[in-house]
Amino acid sequence: MPPAPTPEWQAWLTAAVVLATVVGLLVVQRAPDLVMIAGVVVLLAAGVIKPAEALQGMSNEGMITVAALFVVAAAIERTGALATVVDRLLGRPKSLASAQFRTMVGPGILSAFVNNTPVVALMVPAIRDWAKKNRLAVSKLLMPMNDAVVLGGLCSLIGTSTNVVVSGLVAGKRGEPLGMFDITWLGVPLFLVGMVYLVVASRRLLPDRRPAVSTGDDPRQYTLEMIVDPGSPLAGRSIEEAGLRHLDGLFLMEIDRRGQVIAAVEPSMGLEAGDRLVFVGVLDSVVELQKVRGLRPASEQVFTLDGPRSERVLVEAVVAPACPFAGRTIRDSHFRSTYGAVVIAVARDGERVRMKIGDITLQTGDTLLLEAGPAFLDRQRSNRHFYLVSEVRDSNPPRHERAWIAGAILAAMVLAVATEAVPMVAASLVAACCVVATRCISSGEARRAIEWESLLLIAASFGLARAMEKTGLAALVADSTISAAGDDPYLVLAALYLVTMLFTELMSNNAAAVLTFPIAWQTAADLGVNPMPLVMAITVAASCGFATPMGYQTNLMIYGPGGYKFTDYVRFGGPLNLLVMVLTVILAPLIWPFHPR
Repeated sequence: MPPAPTPEWQAWLTAAVVLATVVGLLVVQRAPDLVMIAGVVVLLAAGVIKPAEALQGMSNEGMITVAALFVVAAAIERTGALATVVDRLLGRPKSLASAQFRTMVGPGILSAFVNNTPVVALMVPAIRDWAKKNRLAVSKLLMPMNDAVVLGGLCSLIGTSTNVVVSGLVAGKRGEPLGMFDITWLGVPLFLVGMVYLVVASRRLLPDRRPAVSTGDDPRQYTLEMIVDPGSPLAGRSIEEAGLRHLDGLFLMEIDRRGQVIAAVEPSMGLEAGDRLVFVGVLDSVVELQKVRGLRPASEQVFTLDGPRSERVLVEAVVAPACPFAGRTIRDSHFRSTYGAVVIAVARDGERVRMKIGDITLQTGDTLLLEAGPAFLDRQRSNRHFYLVSEVRDSNPPRHERAWIAGAILAAMVLAVATEAVPMVAASLVAACCVVATRCISSGEARRAIEWESLLLIAASFGLARAMEKTGLAALVADSTISAAGDDPYLVLAALYLVTMLFTELMSNNAAAVLTFPIAWQTAADLGVNPMPLVMAITVAASCGFATPMGYQTNLMIYGPGGYKFTDYVRFGGPLNLLVMVLTVILAPLIWPFHPR
């Protein structure tokens, strides 16, 4: 028996819920995942979709892949495997436009040969750190990078899963799939023109969001001594080349080289192994300094603490009147053996203390920056010797010794996906398990690395998409729009692109392509024209959803890290959607004529 027709009221309710969800995302500035989930719950309660349909996004391959890639990306960041490469490739930009261009070109080209989801997952933390070092607003960088990666994915068959899906649909119709570089003729012009738009439009259309209190506003000034390790990659490089001149809120005061103090440090001065570098700066910059490969705190006692250094944290503690070492120097107090922590910097009344760490006489009210094992907080949090014992967030030194392991796992994952040896979801899950098993990242760090808000957004979007398909709302919109275009193939091409673009903004890109493909093929047969312009149009439109966070799964991956709002996507991505549409409608029939000779 054929399935019973869906009641008309369900289609109207679905349309109302989708509209209300979009309005909610525009109005509500926080918790966009809850807005999306609320829409799914309404449809579930009304009986439009079943529980299995509402929850199908939780087991979707795309969502699971993104979750696994968050872990892999965090491991790459935790070991510092990508930071050095990014710093050298991106360098020191002289302008925002230069910075944007550098962050777009490499990832965009790479995404033509590697699925764009892992490219974005890896670049987000790397660009975030790089932007901080170069005093750039990350909100000006992540969205252009993401959009460039999506456009780069149109330059080959394997650049995005949508291309592969459409190729399979074409093979089912004509017995032959798309070629590896069939779409390249259209993808490359779109990528180049899109790059120009991204650089030019971002000046006015993207927000410059920075923390309300900048790094330099921190009242606590620490003095920190660091030593250039023997065999350090910094040896032989200048201060500028080593990236030690651009840390926000940090100043290299002097260099102690074999007992000779160099006070006026020029950016071009070369570093040597054994140099003692004296920095003055605020806490956030001190934390960043701890992550530079080849530098270590000057206190030799750091290396007599129990456990590997990568598992230690930085802790701030204020000396209380009850502390028995108040009035004694740090060296004479035997601080390490008493508390199991090492003092690496001291701040007093917000000012730096001008002497070596061991010679500082502790006073009540001094803020100590300590390096300690994870158990220190539990032992000393209620100790009357200290006030306000608190861990400094994300202060663990990188596991540099495991960088090659994380890099090898990443390379194996990319190779497996590029050669289609295993599905993307399998490769990402195996890679995530491997980085945890090899201790490139701890299990706790892996859990914290997952952006749960982004995953819930992705999962909920599948419930809304299923309701649009099940009630016939999507097919009704598609048929009505294309019928209104008449018999003109150019108008039909534009209408088909518009419908696919609308669908991909509200549902998964693959679902949008699958839904509109049979309409495109049948329309081409009815008009007696070559179906390839229409096929390529829906392929591009299904991937190029720039105007909403749900338009593409990588859009959601930059939502939180970039500090974006729903309106940012509409304002910046909307014109890009229209630009790509116009170019596709013009170029597709020129590359694949409607009436080939």
